Amino acid sequence: MNQKIARFLTEQRPATPCLVLDLDVVEKNYDALAQALPEARIYYAVKANPAPHILKLLNRLGSSFDCASVQEINMVLAAGANPADISYGNTIKKQSDIARAYRLGVRLYAFDSIGELDKIAAAAPGARVFCRILTSGEGAEWPLSLKFGCSPEMAKDLLLQAAGKGVVPFGVSFHVGSQQRDPGQWHHALATTAQLFRDLEAEGVELKMVNLGGGFATRYRNDIPSTEAYGHAIFEALRTHFGNRIPETIVEPGRSMVGNAGVIETEVVLIAQKGGEDDRRWVYLDVGKFGGLAETMDEAIQYTIECVDANNQGYTGKPERVILAGPSCDSADVLYEKADYRLPADLEIGDRLRILATGAYTTTYASIGFNGFPPLEEHYI
Repeated sequence: MNQKIARFLTEQRPATPCLVLDLDVVEKNYDALAQALPEARIYYAVKANPAPHILKLLNRLGSSFDCASVQEINMVLAAGANPADISYGNTIKKQSDIARAYRLGVRLYAFDSIGELDKIAAAAPGARVFCRILTSGEGAEWPLSLKFGCSPEMAKDLLLQAAGKGVVPFGVSFHVGSQQRDPGQWHHALATTAQLFRDLEAEGVELKMVNLGGGFATRYRNDIPSTEAYGHAIFEALRTHFGNRIPETIVEPGRSMVGNAGVIETEVVLIAQKGGEDDRRWVYLDVGKFGGLAETMDEAIQYTIECVDANNQGYTGKPERVILAGPSCDSADVLYEKADYRLPADLEIGDRLRILATGAYTTTYASIGFNGFPPLEEHYI
């Protein structure tokens, strides 16, 4: 537990559920990645947490930004960013939104289909475009589906067509899967990318940029590679597959930039049992899937959880297996049933839990008012 956050929670006792995020940790994460990949330009994935405090901090540090919508672009511009430092990285965009982004000064766009390329060509003439290719997602705790990307063969054809449509075929992107704990996955993706570069060059199209995507992990219940390990693996893969002609590179960290900077504090609303053969206690919290913990879906992301005794007496009961669930009137709002979560036998209603490393993909997943519950409160310190 971060001592700065723990002190804030102890002294302020904010209403729950709430997220408390330490901006100093965000700055340390940015500096660590910049040192690990000094030649790569950092484009923060705004979707991870678009809080103005974070955007302003990262802009001050020199970050660029990966945006998924015009709304995110406006947030970044409001934080003081230059539109030249923004990538419209969503491969699924309305043509009207592309036009709005173009009017705002954005000149870098992602695509993975002929339909998307045609929209960009029509609404953003002269823009630089990069094509996203598919990866396996092997090794990722939150794998990405076939929704994004196309085959390398299709990417080659699309980038060849781009030059004749009034836009600049600029590069290739990929994403090895969110919460990727195997740095070797960049090796496989870069092997494919380098071959695509060579094939296109033979056809007269010289690409300039590789978007290495995100995937850098945050520590939850399992150990993860260090930032330096990711940087070393990626650089070695670039050198292996591109030799002395390493192109411009960008990375799109989201989870790794803000995940470990935040903690959600939640109150135990109810402890109950169902009877029958399963004697595990159900522990119901005032935060659930619809309050910001959507990544517990299929128990994919397993957060570390700590208990806070409401009476400050300390726990003496033996940790016992529990089922954790949220407060809503929806049977899908169960956080962990299969994973081996254990909480003290003397945990009581009214006690608080602290869910660690929840700075990413929580506040933006929280519903506006499902069942009337308000959105997750946020505190940036």
